[in-house]
Amino acid sequence: MEPPPGAVRKGAGLTFEGDSRLPAGAEAPVGRRGFLGRLARIGAGLGAGPTLARWLQGNGDAAQAAQARAVRAGRAQHLTILHTADIHAQLDIHDEFFWEDGRPVFRRRGGVATLRSMIDALRRQNPGNTLVVDGGDCFQGSAVASFSQGRAMVPLVNAIAYDLVLPGNWEVVYGKAAMIENLNAYSAAKVCANMFHDGEARNGAAAAPIFPPFHTFTLGGVKVGFVGYNDPLTPTRQSPAYSRGIRFTHPREDLARHVRTLRDREACAFVFVLSHMGLAQQLDLANQPYARGVDYILGADTHERIREPLQGRYAKVTEPGAFASFVGKLDLVVEDGRIKEQTYALLDVDPDRYPEDAGVRTMVAAAKAPYRNELERVVGSTTTPLLRYYVIETPMDNLITDALLWKFQTDFAVSNGFRFCPPLVPPAGGAAAITNDYLWSMLPVDAVLKSGVVTGQQIEEWLERELENAFAKDATKRFGGWLVRFKGLEMTFTVSRPAGDRLRQVKIRGALLDRRRTYTMLGCEREGDPDNVVCRLQNVASPRRLDVTVHDVLADYLATHSPVAPAIEGRARATDAPSTLLSQVEGTSYRFR
Repeated sequence: MEPPPGAVRKGAGLTFEGDSRLPAGAEAPVGRRGFLGRLARIGAGLGAGPTLARWLQGNGDAAQAAQARAVRAGRAQHLTILHTADIHAQLDIHDEFFWEDGRPVFRRRGGVATLRSMIDALRRQNPGNTLVVDGGDCFQGSAVASFSQGRAMVPLVNAIAYDLVLPGNWEVVYGKAAMIENLNAYSAAKVCANMFHDGEARNGAAAAPIFPPFHTFTLGGVKVGFVGYNDPLTPTRQSPAYSRGIRFTHPREDLARHVRTLRDREACAFVFVLSHMGLAQQLDLANQPYARGVDYILGADTHERIREPLQGRYAKVTEPGAFASFVGKLDLVVEDGRIKEQTYALLDVDPDRYPEDAGVRTMVAAAKAPYRNELERVVGSTTTPLLRYYVIETPMDNLITDALLWKFQTDFAVSNGFRFCPPLVPPAGGAAAITNDYLWSMLPVDAVLKSGVVTGQQIEEWLERELENAFAKDATKRFGGWLVRFKGLEMTFTVSRPAGDRLRQVKIRGALLDRRRTYTMLGCEREGDPDNVVCRLQNVASPRRLDVTVHDVLADYLATHSPVAPAIEGRARATDAPSTLLSQVEGTSYRFR
C-alpha cells in the first residue's frame, strides 16, 4: 500500500519539512525597528488597509501593528484576542498534518507546555490588553483524559491562564455532572447560552442555564462582550446518553436578545460569539439577521484552520485548528469606539520557536504518572502515516474497519467519521510504534461492538442520510463534516446532487447491492440509542451486543498484522470531489492547509 498521494518523500521514506526552514521566497524575520520601517514603506500608519492586513496575516506579525502612530500617541487602544479550540487533551508535541502544493507535509507541533510558553510570549506583546479564550473540546480525546474523566486536564488548562472557556460537544462525554465539575474547576470564566438543565423547571418556569450566557471584559477602557454557543445537534451527533439532563437550543432563539443586552445595557463596543458549532453552521450563523451586531464568530468543532477571517453578511468567522497545534490571534486597533485596523493570523504552536515551559512539562508528567505503564505499552506499528483529516476516507479509519471485519467477518463494518487524533508518521524507511496512549487518541471512547441484519434498501437509505449529514446544502443539518467509514462496503456518490439522490453505486463484498437482500453489519454501540440502532442505522434486525470492545479488536489485529500500512483505497468515491477533500464548505475562499 502507498502513503497518502503526494506525500513529501526523502529517499525511500516520508520526511518532515524542517521546522526552522523558511518557505521558498520568504524573508527572514525582522525586529521591531525593521518592522516599523517596512510599515512605512508599505503605507504609513493604520491607513494601509487590506494590503497591509494581508501582509501581516502572511507573516504572523499582527501584534506589532499596534506600534502604529495612533496607539503610541494614546489616541487608540490595541486589543488582542488569542483563541484555541479542540485541544482534545493532546498533551505532547506531536506530528501535525499540513496540505501544501497539493500534497501532505508533516511537522512537529503542539504540546500544552509549548502552548503555555507561546501564550505567555504573546501576552507580553500587549500586556494588560490581551484575552485568551478556548472554544471547547478540551478535556476529552486522549488516554489520560479518559482514565481521569477529564480531571487531569483541569490544572493544565489553569496553567495556561485562560480568561474565558466554552464547553464543546465532547465536554458532555463523561456525563452532565462531570462536565459541570470539570468546567467549574477552571479558573477561567465560563460562557454558554444554549445548554440548560433539562427537566428541572417547576411551575412553568424556564429551564435554568447551566452556564452564564455571556461575559464581558474591559481592556484599555474598551468593553467587549462574548456570547457562547455549543452545537445544538450534540445529542444527535453523539451517544444520546452523554447529554442526559441537558437541553440544547439554537442561537436563533436568543442570540439577538443577548446582543442587544451586550450592546445597550452593558455598553459593549464589540460583541463576539464564542462558538462550537462547526464551520458550516458558523458561516450560516454569520449570514442570519439575528447575528446583526456580532463582530466576530470565534468558531470551533470541525478543526478547520482559517487563516483569513471569512466575511459573512453580519459577522466574520474564524476557527483555529485543533490539538493545541495553533493559536488564532486577532488584533484590533480601536479609536473612539471604532475599529480602525484589524489583523488576524493563525499561528503555529512551534516548539522550535517556543521551548516548552518547564513547569507545565512537569505537570504533564505528573498527569501521566498514574497511568504510565498503560500509556507506554506498544500495541503495534505502522509503515504509512496514520491520519484522519480527509472528509471522505482516511487511512486511520480504514485500519479500524479492517480490524473489525477481520475479527467478525460480517458483510461490512462501519466506524463513525471523526477528525480526532493527530497523525502518526513513521521515520523514513521505518515503522512508527502505536502505543496504547495513541490507541486512546484514535478512539477516545472504548465502545462495545454491536452486530445486526439490514436490507439493501436500508443500507441505501442510511448512506443517503449520512451523505446529507456531511454535505447538506442547509448548513444547519450538517454533522461535524465527515462521512461514516467502512470496510466490505464501497460506494460512489455525487456531492452536488440533492439530498436523497447522491448515491450512484453501492457494492457489498465486491457485488452490487441488492435492495431486497439482507446483509450482516458490525459497528460501535452508541450509549442511549435504541437496541435496534447501529451507527445511526435504524431498525436493524437481530441486534446483538457483543462482549468485546473496539479497543480489544484493534489491539488483537495490530498484534497479528503489524506493521500495518493503511492507505486510501477508494472505499468511498465522489464523482465531483477528490479523495483528499479536506473541507466540505464550498463557495468561500477557505482552503484547509
